[in-house]
Formats: sequence, structure tokens, C-alpha cells
Amino acid sequence: MHEFPKRTDKLRILISNDDGVRAPGIKVLERIARELSDDVWVVAPLTEQSGAGHSLTLRYPIWLRRLATRRYAVEGTPTDSVLVGIHKALKDRKPDLVLSGVNRGSNVAEFITYSGTCAVAMEATILGVPAIALSQQTDFDRNYTHWSTAEHHAPGIIRKLMRAGWPDRNFININFPDCLPNEVASIEVTEQGSRPMGDSLVESRHPRGGRYYWVGSLPTQVKGKKGTDLAALEEKRISVTPVDLNFTNKRAMKPLAAALKGRKKQ
Repeated sequence: MHEFPKRTDKLRILISNDDGVRAPGIKVLERIARELSDDVWVVAPLTEQSGAGHSLTLRYPIWLRRLATRRYAVEGTPTDSVLVGIHKALKDRKPDLVLSGVNRGSNVAEFITYSGTCAVAMEATILGVPAIALSQQTDFDRNYTHWSTAEHHAPGIIRKLMRAGWPDRNFININFPDCLPNEVASIEVTEQGSRPMGDSLVESRHPRGGRYYWVGSLPTQVKGKKGTDLAALEEKRISVTPVDLNFTNKRAMKPLAAALKGRKKQ
């Protein structure tokens, strides 16, 4: 079980994201973090890395740029940022908590697997640092995002989570609904939902010949099963999901073992 310093002002917090070091959401997250501690560090990708998932740069060098005091940019993925941040930028003392986001757009259901925001929290958890991913649901056809909802509610939720603690090898995935702060109905601990994923590819032809493709429309919000992150957002509830890094389906182990028992080598 993750434990935290009794005095939150002694917390060392590392912030990262996948929208880039200059994204509006990371500025919101800095303000959230500074309500918890003065020892706040930013180590985030230099450019947007949305959809990068838990990818790690192996074929190219990872450059770390110091932008200001306690503020760094990494030429790499969100995973790279956490790895370099913990082992290099904060090498004198590991952070007590890693916060990721605030992402523009929700990270629920199967999107968790694509999300660089969740990958930040995943990598920190692997490195033994408790982590929370934060995302603000929004309508991408609208220029305005309700950042104030995440900013208003996140500090209190994070404090409660730290008091309660959560299991090792787990991170917390928080999603805020697309509404004003005072329109939030409640906070709900949810499970990961499921929805049909978009498989649309938009094909175009290059003027010099050859075809190329864009990933087309992403799945629209569908009605989620009660108790899931999808349903919570539909009902203007803040979704809090504990995500386990052990992907093993334990219920399937015995039936598979029985089916494979006694099979001869081919």
C-alpha cells in the first residue's frame, strides 16, 4: 500500500503529461499541485504525444532541456519523460507523487491503453512512485474546455486519496465530466468501461503519387454500463478508477491449464 508523508507540504510532486510541456492542461495541473506542496517539478514532452501510449524511445537519444527552475522538457514520449525525470532531473530525491495531465479529453474505457496521460502514471507506478492520471472531458467541436472543473475538484480528491492510500502496482485514473464545477453531481469509484472502437481510416492520395491514411473518427460517447467510468461521466460524476498493472486474467488460468494438460510436444 502506498504511503505518503503526514505533512503534505513536505511532498515532492512530479508533473508530466502527453499534451506537451506548454499545454494549457499542465498549467492547470501545476496550480492543483501547488495547493498540495511547494516542491513541484515539471518534466514533460517537448511536443504533443497524444496517443503515444506506454511507448519508450529505444532507437534515438532522449534529450532533456532545462526551461526554468524545476521545469524541463523532454524530446521523447510521456514514458521517457517520467523515466528521465525520476532518474535524472530529480535524482537527488525521488518524488512522493506523480500527477499526469490535465489531459484535454477523457481517458476512459479502451482509451486507457492508448493514453499517454495514463502511460505517465503507469511508468511512475512501475518505478515505485504512486501516481494519478487526470483528464477533463470536453467536446472537441467546441473551443472551450471546462478546466475549472478539474482545478476546483482535484485538490480535495487527491488529498482524500493520499489519506486512504491505494495498492502497490496500481495507479488512479480520474476523469472530470464536461460541465461547470457546481454542476458536478458526485464522485464515484468506477471500473473501466467498454465501448465499440472506431476502425475508420481516411484514405487520400499524395500529389506525387502513393496513398496515405489518417485515423478517422474516434468512437462517440455511448451509454456506459452502470458503475463504469463511461456511465459516471454521462451522469456528470467524477470518475475515479484504480487501474491494476497486472493484466493476468486469473479466472482463465485453471480452464486453460486443464485444456493444455497432457498435450504432447509437437
